[in-house]
Amino acid sequence: MPMLQLNLPPGYNNELKQQLANAVTAAVAEVTGTEPGTVCITAEGPDPAQMVTDFLMTMERRELDHARNYLADEFVMTFPGSGELTSLEQLVEWGKGRYRFVKKTIASVDVAPRVDGPLVIVHGTLSGEWPDGRAFSGVRFIDRFEVRNNQLVRQDVWNDLANAQPR
Repeated sequence: MPMLQLNLPPGYNNELKQQLANAVTAAVAEVTGTEPGTVCITAEGPDPAQMVTDFLMTMERRELDHARNYLADEFVMTFPGSGELTSLEQLVEWGKGRYRFVKKTIASVDVAPRVDGPLVIVHGTLSGEWPDGRAFSGVRFIDRFEVRNNQLVRQDVWNDLANAQPR
């Protein structure tokens, strides 16, 4: 029995995965001379830890168009004091008065499997510049991501930026 695994980038919904699996099944059956019912195709998405890390680095570079490819239509994010944000543009606007830029140094990325999709926890430290140009570093953060159908549906962020702000 032929067995194939398809590794897909973010953005493929279940209907597209099924269409792709059907087309590949038909092609494999024709080439190998086997019955389509004996071909096993699995369509997997990207590694959730790598997907989240790639998303964070894309956001750090402010490549918003590229970052949107990782997000489900219903994506929601919360940061300390932000309330729920539903677009990357809202996040950028909200952050303008808080800092000039922020970079993440990731210490670990942990994935917890769940029935409705993996949970990804990232932690490490932040560095960057305050609006007045002074640098900061060593600020702890934790990001919690919910992943469904190989897309990010929720990001919750906790950090100590408020404790590190100049007075």
